[in-house]
Amino acid sequence: MIRSTRVAAAVGVVLLSLLSPTTPASAAEGDFYTPPAELPAANGALVKAEPMKLGISFPLGGRETRLPGTATRIMYRTTTEGGTAAAVSGVYIEPSKRWSGTGDRPLVSFSVGTQGVADACAPSKTLERFVNVENDKFMVGYEVPSIYGFLNDGVAVVVTDYVGLGTPGVHTYMNRIDQGNAVLDAARAALALPGTSLTKRSGIGLYGYSQGGGAAGAAAELAPTYAPELNLKGAYVGGPPANLFEVMKSVDGSLLTGAIPWSINALHAYRPELTPYLDKLVNAEGRAAIEKSKEQCVADAILAFGLQKTSRWTRSGNLAAADVAKEPTLLKAVDDQRIGRLKPTIPVQVLTGTKDDIVAHGQAKQLALDWCAKGANVTYRPVIQLASSGGLMLTHLGPLLTQQGSARDWVVDRLNGRPASSNCSTARLLP
Repeated sequence: MIRSTRVAAAVGVVLLSLLSPTTPASAAEGDFYTPPAELPAANGALVKAEPMKLGISFPLGGRETRLPGTATRIMYRTTTEGGTAAAVSGVYIEPSKRWSGTGDRPLVSFSVGTQGVADACAPSKTLERFVNVENDKFMVGYEVPSIYGFLNDGVAVVVTDYVGLGTPGVHTYMNRIDQGNAVLDAARAALALPGTSLTKRSGIGLYGYSQGGGAAGAAAELAPTYAPELNLKGAYVGGPPANLFEVMKSVDGSLLTGAIPWSINALHAYRPELTPYLDKLVNAEGRAAIEKSKEQCVADAILAFGLQKTSRWTRSGNLAAADVAKEPTLLKAVDDQRIGRLKPTIPVQVLTGTKDDIVAHGQAKQLALDWCAKGANVTYRPVIQLASSGGLMLTHLGPLLTQQGSARDWVVDRLNGRPASSNCSTARLLP
């Protein structure tokens, strides 16, 4: 009953948002997302900050409810895969609710699922409006129920916009280093923000599903070397695209086929040597799709490329994954994004739907097994599904909605200092 209520509430949020009036982004707001010429030297250092209105309301308990907190829009410095400094935007939310758990008020660095690659898709913007309309693009803040849950528990939340989402430049979609670093540096920026209730002793949790699950997973395994000073307590890694080659196959022909050109553009951002391979393998329709994809949110990608197969875009008529498999340089570029080759030193929960029709279940389970093999404390949670939804995204989005309460509880338990029980000894036997 509780689960069905949560699902109904989440669906209601989306439906109400589509009926709500929207306000285009202001010029003043756009100025905030333009970084200065010089960035601070330290990763996670604040570049600038300003108060931000939380414009989101949704029905809860028969009345309109707003996120229980006060928001600050932030910009901070991170380091990219290319080793260069980048400015990343995001939002910190100070809860209005009291933290009744153990120790000082904790923080969750929240990494959102796929929004798209256009600046209009930035989660800091959808937290302000829920439905953000900008340059003929729109995006809905579908992660709001999960964020609400943490705030209602008295847990502070910081949400990264990722590299190039909101700020200028290419959004390096599914780049494990860029995303992992951005998540960790968001936590650093939140701790550095003046006037919050956070302290140096605040425990920090990582939380994400889908793209966000990949970002949280990358952050968890990068943290021991990139951000060893953070007081990390645990990471929820939901529906993670840990092996992009396998995900390239599972997403092809689905409503989210458009994620493939997003990934191509992201890979190309640091690897200009891939250009000859694009010329060799991609036909005119494919080149047009790659170009068109550069300014899309999720709805745009679904309308433009939903249920298409990439065989329409290749000179060979093969699916993109088949062509990539024949080119060692391309295969290595994709394989470089593999999550699971480093050991997290904090407890991690890996959750995956067994019939996920977007982010292949097998590779998500393999992530848990890879971390187990390295001696990590892993809770592997397969969500049993009887059948795939055939590319309609239902079996991918289902666990996001139905499992968010238990996933949040798991993270809060870690923030309360409760130990996590690994099931690595039996994980291989589970679906």
